[in-house]
Amino acid sequence: MSEEISSNLDRYQAERLAELCITVDENDNVIGTESKKTCHMYKNIEKGLLHRAFSVVLFNSKNQILVQERSDTKVTFPGYFSDSNCSHPLSNPLELDENNAIGVRRAAQRRLQAELGISPEEVTLDDIIYMTRYHYKAQSDQTWGEHEIAYLLLITKDVTLNPDFRELKNYHYMSKEELRELLAKGARGEAKVTPWLKVMAENFLFKWWDSLPNLDHFVDHETIHRLGNY
Repeated sequence: MSEEISSNLDRYQAERLAELCITVDENDNVIGTESKKTCHMYKNIEKGLLHRAFSVVLFNSKNQILVQERSDTKVTFPGYFSDSNCSHPLSNPLELDENNAIGVRRAAQRRLQAELGISPEEVTLDDIIYMTRYHYKAQSDQTWGEHEIAYLLLITKDVTLNPDFRELKNYHYMSKEELRELLAKGARGEAKVTPWLKVMAENFLFKWWDSLPNLDHFVDHETIHRLGNY
């Protein structure tokens, strides 16, 4: 990492940039491994570098979604409202396992504990439902961005939260109407909302909401939804 880039980053976030992500082609076939830093540098994204990721949407028993505000020290989209939890499976045997997306679900369980303090006993692998995948690209600033095939994972459960505030600065449970208002504020420039929360809500969440918690008929493991550039 260049001295100029590293000097502008929080130490904790800079250390996480050494994590090894899984690079994939546009059909989500594994083609290699690159560092988180390499995968998120926009100059590499412009050349087509694509990696595997996940987005967790967690609903409580009141059918409210957990929305977090990302830490102001995040490398991409700092301080933005985002989904319940999002990150990347790492390039290791446990998280590369594609059988029923178990590797991605293990990664989600790991990050739920790291970011939100949710123990694996409270949210088991069976509690994490693989719904579908989506592909998008988004530029955060002149240096950083996202280009991901993300596994959309669903949890419907009341949980105990103990957040790591190096990862997020706040969290909120929102009704369908409250999330709509947040997105409207984002469109008006009154709130910062991550592109992936916006596209997930518009393409999936608002369609699912009235059927919670019984969403089996929305499961689609065949399609990779192409949601564009942001």
